[in-house]
Amino acid sequence: MPFFVDTLQLKSFVAIAETGTFGQAAATVSRTQSALSLQIKKLEDQLGCELFDRTGRRVLLTPQGEIFLGYARRMIQLQWEAFSRLREPDMEGEIRFGTPEDFATHYLPTVLASFRQHHPRVKLNVTCDLTLNLLDGFHRGEYEVILAKRDPQRVKGGTKVWREPLIWAAADDYIPEERLSLVLSPQPCIYRDRALAALDRAKRSWHISYTSPSLAGTIAAVKAGIGITVLPAHMIPEGIHPIRKETKLPHLADAELALMKREELSKVSELFAEHIVESLEVLHA
Repeated sequence: MPFFVDTLQLKSFVAIAETGTFGQAAATVSRTQSALSLQIKKLEDQLGCELFDRTGRRVLLTPQGEIFLGYARRMIQLQWEAFSRLREPDMEGEIRFGTPEDFATHYLPTVLASFRQHHPRVKLNVTCDLTLNLLDGFHRGEYEVILAKRDPQRVKGGTKVWREPLIWAAADDYIPEERLSLVLSPQPCIYRDRALAALDRAKRSWHISYTSPSLAGTIAAVKAGIGITVLPAHMIPEGIHPIRKETKLPHLADAELALMKREELSKVSELFAEHIVESLEVLHA
């Protein structure tokens, strides 16, 4: 059978692989669950193999699914790059973009490099800062586009591009004390707020032993054994490990990363915002 696959099929497959359920994936790609099931069945029939193990409570990738996931991500990225390059090959201008430092350090280099490769005449002015500072600057008109961390239960607006499971983390050889020593960013910081609120609800004793406005400073302090911190589960560096199971620390609710853009954008800023959303959809798989 000839193999034909469209972007929606690929995004549906990636969404199921990411969420582990057909229901959540259907909401992600704005399709009904039955339509999603038919798309995946058609894809599996064309490939001649099962991509998901559906026997458990969560849908898991089969070995063949793991292989296809890498190709699916590449196909989505190539489709977007071709569209972007052919749509506005000679675009030029300036974009003021704000992003949280930890996210910029781990995920954005390849995204920004890809945009610059296809639009070399566009000047990117990138600022890394705490989310509330970025929001303040955005409302003052200092940025056209920002990525902002938010509590999905309390803050709306923008386009959700990333969901961050948060964990407690410490140096590999660190033994937490009864009165917890914390390494956190200064206010304003959603991770700091989440940590302190969770500990207070659990009636755990704590004190802040080190404050750093930068990710590098936080990581250095944690590796030095000064205390524990809160990090996204996908951003745990070497020498640091999750510690919740060992210390029975309270659960930390997920955070979200949202893209916010000004209502009236130049064509180049609009294209850049689209590029961020499309690229992070692929990376998040």
